[in-house]
Amino acid sequence: MIKYFNTEGSCKPKEHYMVKLDDRLEMIKNLLVDRKKYFVINRGRQYGKTTTLRGLEEYLQNDYIVLSVDFQEIPTDGFANGITFSNIFTKILAKAFGFTKAADKEKMQKLLSDFRQNNSTGDLDELFECLSGICGSASKPIVLMIDEVDSASNNQVFIDFLAQLRSYYLNRDKMPIFHSVILAGVYSIKNLKLKLRPESEHQYNSPWNIAADFDIDMSFSAGQIAGMLEEYENDYHTGMDIKAVAEEIYAYTSGYPVLVSLICKRIDEKIVGSAEYEKPSSAWSEKGVEKAAAMILKESPLLFESMAKQLDTYEDLRGITEDILYRGKRIPFSMEEKSINLGVMFGFLKEENGHVAIANRMFEMCLLNMFMAKEAMTSEVFSKGESDRIQFIKNNMLDMELVLKKFVEYFDEIYNEKDVNFIEKYGRKFFLLYLKPIINGTGNYYLEAQTRDARRTDVIVDYRGEQFIIELKIWHGNEYNERGEEQLSEYLDYYHKDTGYMLSFNFNKNKEIGVKEIKLGNKTIVEAVV
Repeated sequence: MIKYFNTEGSCKPKEHYMVKLDDRLEMIKNLLVDRKKYFVINRGRQYGKTTTLRGLEEYLQNDYIVLSVDFQEIPTDGFANGITFSNIFTKILAKAFGFTKAADKEKMQKLLSDFRQNNSTGDLDELFECLSGICGSASKPIVLMIDEVDSASNNQVFIDFLAQLRSYYLNRDKMPIFHSVILAGVYSIKNLKLKLRPESEHQYNSPWNIAADFDIDMSFSAGQIAGMLEEYENDYHTGMDIKAVAEEIYAYTSGYPVLVSLICKRIDEKIVGSAEYEKPSSAWSEKGVEKAAAMILKESPLLFESMAKQLDTYEDLRGITEDILYRGKRIPFSMEEKSINLGVMFGFLKEENGHVAIANRMFEMCLLNMFMAKEAMTSEVFSKGESDRIQFIKNNMLDMELVLKKFVEYFDEIYNEKDVNFIEKYGRKFFLLYLKPIINGTGNYYLEAQTRDARRTDVIVDYRGEQFIIELKIWHGNEYNERGEEQLSEYLDYYHKDTGYMLSFNFNKNKEIGVKEIKLGNKTIVEAVV
């Protein structure tokens, strides 16, 4: 069977090119399962949770009986009451026993069948008496894994089920129960409780406070991505620079599993053999990764649609992401802040040097596109960029210096009467809105996370294989400006560029508006002041 890059459902080592999970599975077994921990694998959409559970099921089978179930198998009315839930749950447990190598699985399946025939009380007590008996008599310790616990998020029966698990966990020296329990889903159990009982006195009264922390990194490192690409290269002999391509994929995705697979899939299935990428080595390159990222952003996969939905649902979360992207605002990271907690839970916010950051470049680009699309409907700045667009493209190349000159003229004409706070807050947004229709459809831009703060943001523009480095900054005196020029010069070295661009929002009444060239050693900086 020919392997391929998979982005739908769980990945299988024999069918798909995928990152090897052995190290991760060993850590989960040694640090959590072997120590009898109950825990939650709580990550964003398409973060490899199900793939990890499938791999763990096989990894543990020599030492444990692993019962792997999916709550999506239980219909909504299956949570109507205790007796209905118990009957369905024991039925899917019996099916799970069938997939194990347990010597006594038929005996266990019969016990579950007998329970369904005799269950009549309508509560969960009889269910757990049955489960305790099974766990106490099984040939090996039993590990229970439940995927998609979000499917039960609005059902009190599930909360009661967790409470029973907690009770047996605390008394397992007296009452046998599962050796380890693993729940997987996007929402944390705390948030499941929150959705059921929003009153403040019940918000954090979780029945799952016995859960051990799950701190194992599920993202892929550049080295792990390189290992996957090496397997592909052994099959296809493209001649790619594996290390360089892996690092570029990581730069765009920060190792978010489905984004890694999406980029590889687009290169393999769409870009190899297309115009400008006839040779596989040209497609499997940094330029090919850039092309794949642009394609994915235009397609708007389900992951991005889910992110948009969450931002529409949680207004404060949208506000945080806009402040980070547009204003470079440095927001202290705290999981106790509800909006930050939600953003981390959904997978598109993270902690970086003690502050909140967007999880990866692909999400940043998606968010910028999303915000720009909404702004564009009523933005005069966007319309101006759209009408000016044709003059900036010469021989299919972008004239960035002319873009800055025209923006300076337009900004001075329209916004010179605005107050300082208004321009400081929205000035960079205006430039991004002006730039968007100019490069739209052909190029992309993103904000460099390492340099972004309230005073300075570097924008990287990719247009037909050429990169433009633009520093957007708020004027804070000549000394700060000169330091910014030196920083930009150093940044150009990193990108192997001789020319960079600087757009300064200057509130000095004696400022000199316009565009000029500055020489710093062998570097040229085109500086625009508004």
